[in-house]
Amino acid sequence: MTGMVTQETLPGRDETNGHVRIGALVPLTRPGWDEAGRHLLAGMELAVREVNDAGGIMGRPVALVVRDTAADPHRAAAAVEELAGLGVAAVAGEYHSVVARAAAARADALGVPFLCASAVLDTLTEQPTPWVARLAPAQSHGWRIYADHLLAAGHRRIAVAIDPSSVYWASGARILRDHLAPHGGTVVDIDVRDSTAASVCDTLAGRHATALLLLVGHPEPAVSIVRSVRRDRRLAGVMIGAPAGQPEFTGWATSLGADGAAVPFLRYLPERLGPLGERVATALRERLAEAPSFVAFEGYDTVTVLAGMLRSQGPDRAWTPESWASVSAEGTRGRIRFSRTPDIGVWQWVWAPVQVVDRDPADPGRLRVLHTG
Repeated sequence: MTGMVTQETLPGRDETNGHVRIGALVPLTRPGWDEAGRHLLAGMELAVREVNDAGGIMGRPVALVVRDTAADPHRAAAAVEELAGLGVAAVAGEYHSVVARAAAARADALGVPFLCASAVLDTLTEQPTPWVARLAPAQSHGWRIYADHLLAAGHRRIAVAIDPSSVYWASGARILRDHLAPHGGTVVDIDVRDSTAASVCDTLAGRHATALLLLVGHPEPAVSIVRSVRRDRRLAGVMIGAPAGQPEFTGWATSLGADGAAVPFLRYLPERLGPLGERVATALRERLAEAPSFVAFEGYDTVTVLAGMLRSQGPDRAWTPESWASVSAEGTRGRIRFSRTPDIGVWQWVWAPVQVVDRDPADPGRLRVLHTG
């Protein structure tokens, strides 16, 4: 058997009869972060191929039914409804937090299992739900680790270039501010909607900030801000950071070259992969023709978890709302189990490994681990 992926977009069209179908939500076109979507889908496809090579689910092959969310919450919610109508066993994926939140809300309303692969926003659903689980660590967990790195590096005066209209960015700024304040740290917001790259530099110099965090989209305005800061002599000692992980992908290095090095970001990988992780990393590199990001591993682990559940619970959406509690799956980054966590309304893996890394200025193609949590 081989992995089957359908990306048809005609409503009601079904080319997967006889297969166990998993709906896959991924951002494949702009304004979605299409590079992240490509890695997420590559990981999911690889896992499907391996599941099918091992006999599928109770002798039935698995098929991904892929829908491009393009970072649009309404499009994602509609896709969940369509996929439920097609009879998928579960829905999985998504990278953008606000989009994942819309998908989770619709899955909860329809009683469709949804395993969120990458989105980190703490509040995926307004109320606790039995139908949604998540692999990625919650934003409050990962971003506190990032704040610890800032403190350890001696940074107390932090500026954030932010689009505050984004729930995700606003939530990140609040987490940083709350964690840094007891240690004497201050956070100054620079609203990019009212700023140019040059005025961001002026604010940094005027506030004597030692670090600038990019809580903005990539490539713009992130690329323009980085270039301006790097070229401003007043800011020679200012560290630039991107906790959301923009520098993880090759598009960052392609856009910025040496200017994109030494920009710490969060990555959800262990310092060393185990045998399964190493094998999957090799296969993903061949599939992507580049080094796999942590998002690709999240995609692989997502399908691995769902395949295990479908084998034990049945392929026709027969599990109960408490089925997530029975999961114990060997993933690429450790054993995955789900539990209930205070202030997080979904079933959560506590926790995927977290690193703060950057690109080595001496070799921007190499990543350096700066901090683990």
